[in-house]
Amino acid sequence: MDKSTHRIQKHRGQSLRNWEKMDTPATQEMVANAFVEMGWGRLVFGHTFESNEKIVDALCAEGYDSRDIAIYVIDPHVVISMAPDKLFLDPSNTYRLWNYDFRAPDKADRPFTIHRLSTEDQARQVNTIFSKCRMKGAAPKFLIDKHADRLRTYFVARRKLDGQVVGTVAGVDHVAGFNDPEQGASIWSLAVDPNAGLPGIGFHMVQHMVAHYFTKGRAFMDVSVMHDNSQAIALYEKLGFQRIPAFSIKRKNPINAQLYIPPDEPAEQMNSYAGLILEEARKRGILIDILDTEYGLFKLSLGSRSVTCRESLSELTSAVAMAKCDDKRLTRKLVRQAGVHVTEQLRHRQLDESIAFMERVGRVVVKPARGEQGDGISVDISDAGELETAIEKAKTICSDILVEAYVEGQDLRIIVINHRVVAAAVRQPPAIIGTGDHTVRELVEKHNRRRMAATEGESRIPEDEETLRCLEKLGYDWDAVPGKDERLVVRKTANLHTGGTIQDVTDALSEPLKQAAVTVSRTLDIPVTGLDMLVPDVSGETYAFIEANERPGLANHEPQPTAERFIDLLFPETARKEASCEK
Repeated sequence: MDKSTHRIQKHRGQSLRNWEKMDTPATQEMVANAFVEMGWGRLVFGHTFESNEKIVDALCAEGYDSRDIAIYVIDPHVVISMAPDKLFLDPSNTYRLWNYDFRAPDKADRPFTIHRLSTEDQARQVNTIFSKCRMKGAAPKFLIDKHADRLRTYFVARRKLDGQVVGTVAGVDHVAGFNDPEQGASIWSLAVDPNAGLPGIGFHMVQHMVAHYFTKGRAFMDVSVMHDNSQAIALYEKLGFQRIPAFSIKRKNPINAQLYIPPDEPAEQMNSYAGLILEEARKRGILIDILDTEYGLFKLSLGSRSVTCRESLSELTSAVAMAKCDDKRLTRKLVRQAGVHVTEQLRHRQLDESIAFMERVGRVVVKPARGEQGDGISVDISDAGELETAIEKAKTICSDILVEAYVEGQDLRIIVINHRVVAAAVRQPPAIIGTGDHTVRELVEKHNRRRMAATEGESRIPEDEETLRCLEKLGYDWDAVPGKDERLVVRKTANLHTGGTIQDVTDALSEPLKQAAVTVSRTLDIPVTGLDMLVPDVSGETYAFIEANERPGLANHEPQPTAERFIDLLFPETARKEASCEK
């Protein structure tokens, strides 16, 4: 007998005794047909419903963009048989923690704080985290209106360093919801920012929520978790949760499609950048033909029209536009002529000439004239020896080398689709936070495990000479032990493939920066592009244009509707009428 089966049998008797309590006078006071609105959908408490027919009616009344879930359904097979074309059994397992099994959290100092959600800005940050984790969010106004009632509890984790929200969890009090005779509560919507860079956020948020409800006298906490989410299951089991035999039902709609439609195996093998686009295409009934999984190559067809894409690069981008983006010297020349501000630049020919340029401007960036994903780039060079090494490194990518004046500022990426700004984000170079016990190498390895898991293997800090160079500038090497909570920026570039993180700033982007981005896209005559700029302030007017990318990673910019606008561009007849974006 395996571990899970043993736990199910262990609690089956307890579960049956709980259902028997339904006939006692105490449970007759339980609210009938109870549900709780969560903003992303409703929790339908199936065991409170007067009939299976009413459960079906409740779930079938769900909206197109909602994610209702009927929990504690006593006869799930019967309910589904009454509407098999509309309902399906949710492939999640339910885990329970009894109050007598709970260990109170310790008082150790951590690099984040946990408290109730309290402002609209925090609510917006919560939705950003939901989007990064492919979860449906809730309107900020709803979260603020409901954050202080007895029924729902919303906690957020905030990084002490900058106050940024890096985690969120919601709790529901079953006593407040339907006069639960079993005195229970449940946890929902646990999400941690994959860019947080801090360990233990999810564990301590769950622990905090459990302590909150057990202090109120609740007898148990339940949580629903996907059967194959091994990381989450390990977290709950570490806290003492045990699996119980409870079942849930969901409505068949586009949000849940991946749970009841057989997977397209070739599509499942595509990276996240292609996968996001394919998911949006599938929702609109567009046919998908995977041409090459390794290169992210696929063909989308609707009616008699087909478009071949490599991730966000499609046939709509001409060869001429590609050439304008491919050679950074040409890009810079064209946009400068269009009135866009650019950095001072030198094409490397002789070392002494490049050294003289560096000494005149102070600090430089060395990069190949052609290349992508940050390969061959060295940033913040001010020493002749470092300059020579950086030039040799860039030559491994491309024989043409550019030396640019280094500009202080935030690394801004703007996504422009069909000459309209769709998303903007500040990219931050990778950093590790010391524990006082672990070496730099160990901290980088821990960071990489979290980032690789969060980005499907797309982001990690390379343990290479460039990382070591940046460490040595800070006075560290691989074997050094940073002090507790000491933050080390281990690379100068903010490229996501080399461990960088990203923060959405679309709503804060100024009109001058938007106009500059549109000017660049029109000058290059490119329908989809990711533009890199250095700015002192995303809400200001000052900027320095760096380069244009013809195949930007749209998945990096959730919650902004990048995939939606990309499919709107390819197949405008499928665009939803309410979809729009500002210049």
